Amino acid sequence: MKIEQANKYRESIVALLTAEKLPTVDLPDQLENFAVTKQGDDITGVIGLEIYGDYALLRSLAVNKSFRNQGIADELLQHIEKLAAVKKLKAIYLLTETAPGYFTRKGYQTITRADVPGEVQQSSEFSHVCPQSAIVMLKFL
Repeated sequence: MKIEQANKYRESIVALLTAEKLPTVDLPDQLENFAVTKQGDDITGVIGLEIYGDYALLRSLAVNKSFRNQGIADELLQHIEKLAAVKKLKAIYLLTETAPGYFTRKGYQTITRADVPGEVQQSSEFSHVCPQSAIVMLKFL
């Protein structure tokens, strides 16, 4: 499995995120902090970071249904956490409605929205895209 920078795969990423019922309306114009996995010409998975000062918001971790249970999500998460470390970020935050158990197993802890730094709270994901019912999680780097 090959992990690639995501900029040139925007249409495929939007299609995958839409299929997985994840937000696409607020994807950054440039996907410089996003990565994809591919098999042949098919995008099998995607993940991204939005950076706010010393922190990152993890978003858009999705794996195509046909390629699940092959470790793709784990590879993508490890890749993006290394990217965050290279960028000397202090922590990664995320919002999830469907995968808190997965992220707990990967070292993330559940926190409240009030525990999130102001600059991350200003993101579109926090402010209006993800519902208030979404679980907020954090991992220090």
